[in-house]
Amino acid sequence: MKIISIRVSSKAFTLIEVLVVVVILAILASIVIFAVNPARQIAQANNAQRDNDVKAILDAVYQYTVNNRGDYPVVIPTDPTVIGSDDFLVDICEKLVPDYLTAMPFDPDQAGGGYADCTSYNTGYTIALDGDRLAVSAPLAELSKVITVIR
Repeated sequence: MKIISIRVSSKAFTLIEVLVVVVILAILASIVIFAVNPARQIAQANNAQRDNDVKAILDAVYQYTVNNRGDYPVVIPTDPTVIGSDDFLVDICEKLVPDYLTAMPFDPDQAGGGYADCTSYNTGYTIALDGDRLAVSAPLAELSKVITVIR
């Protein structure tokens, strides 16, 4: 009597193999999302914009002061005060725009603020004068960063 053996070959994946692949893909995806971190990248871009804006405001005030024999555009308080056109804000727009700045810079996260013209604006940046040192800051900076430029 002859014994005949039949081989059955399966070309499908086992459940274990599929689960291992899914786990590996999940690990790789989490690594990529952590490495890219879009929220952090946006915050870094906003902080770079804030840094440039603060320097532009400080440079414009400095240029105005040089051209006007050491006089500042307006009375600048010793306590940090927001630059804007509303009451109790420091309004320096008409002295700086368009001679020293093309437009007043404003914080990227400034809710309802921004710049349209010198009659109604809010930069979200602060300015203060301590003795003869002028400081411009971005109080809304992200990632626990403090952005202040002093000259």
